[in-house]
Amino acid sequence: MQRPALVTAIAVLFFLAAIYLWTIGSVKLLAPEAISLMSGAPLMYGLELAGPYMTLLVGTGWALIGWGLFRLHNWARWAAMLVMALGIAALVPKISTAELGAPVLWYGLQIAFRAAAAWYLAQAPAVLDSFSNKA
Repeated sequence: MQRPALVTAIAVLFFLAAIYLWTIGSVKLLAPEAISLMSGAPLMYGLELAGPYMTLLVGTGWALIGWGLFRLHNWARWAAMLVMALGIAALVPKISTAELGAPVLWYGLQIAFRAAAAWYLAQAPAVLDSFSNKA
């Protein structure tokens, strides 16, 4: 069974998030004053102040989920849906307190994208067939 194109796209996004977090963690370790740990806040869900090692660890988690999606492991599909649900939950307070205009649009688009991607991983027949037929 071939991997659906959107599953590949979601896996690539998880890999890009991992690379971003690894870059932040590495730069913070090499030059502590060069970058703020808050740069990774949208992807770390409250763990951004735990230090550069936590940033590297969370980045590894994102990469592991991306790898699992790429290899069609069912645990990665569930983990990706969980991460997306956590992302939506983290965005609700932000959109609730945002000023009208671009911030509301930006947070709304993020919520919509994460909900659509999670729904796709949970419900799409091609995805369910791909993950269940993996040998």
